[in-house]
Amino acid sequence: MKIKTTRFEELEVSPEEIIAFPDGILGFTDLKRYCLVDPADETLILWMQSLDEPGVAFPVLEPRIFKSDYIVKLSAQELKLLCLENINQSIVFTILTIPRDVTQMTANLKAPIVINLRDQVGRQVVLQENEFTLKHLMFKELKTHLTTIAATAKTRSETERKATSLPINLRSMVPSSQVKTL
Repeated sequence: MKIKTTRFEELEVSPEEIIAFPDGILGFTDLKRYCLVDPADETLILWMQSLDEPGVAFPVLEPRIFKSDYIVKLSAQELKLLCLENINQSIVFTILTIPRDVTQMTANLKAPIVINLRDQVGRQVVLQENEFTLKHLMFKELKTHLTTIAATAKTRSETERKATSLPINLRSMVPSSQVKTL
């Protein structure tokens, strides 16, 4: 399937790259199909591109990149809605807000995106824990992580580096260790 997007021009999306969100995303409940897009830059930020509305794309990032102690606790009902038999079959993302001043970038830790990698089903889960916020300032942690990666990458040759493609095949993603059952 080919889709023209506002941000990425035309994308060719195969069935294994489509993520179904039966309930949509908070504020975008009518948009049910997305794909993850890697813009092939060095920020580690991916984009969750709507396949139903070309102008809608959310910047997302795995929270363990900037907050290593972040764990999502899912109830039995949430596991059922995600069609998860095994928690290790999922990956977690947080939606970012990136203002003009990128040093004020925030991550929504209160309502992460959990994706069942096997069935390609996603859900935005509102966590009950009060320790998480909707606007976690995270630029400093991300910058530190990127600096570490850049230093490591300099020690490898160009041929060892892995090229990325647009969009991402869900079956190639590594399951998250950030999800626990309540």
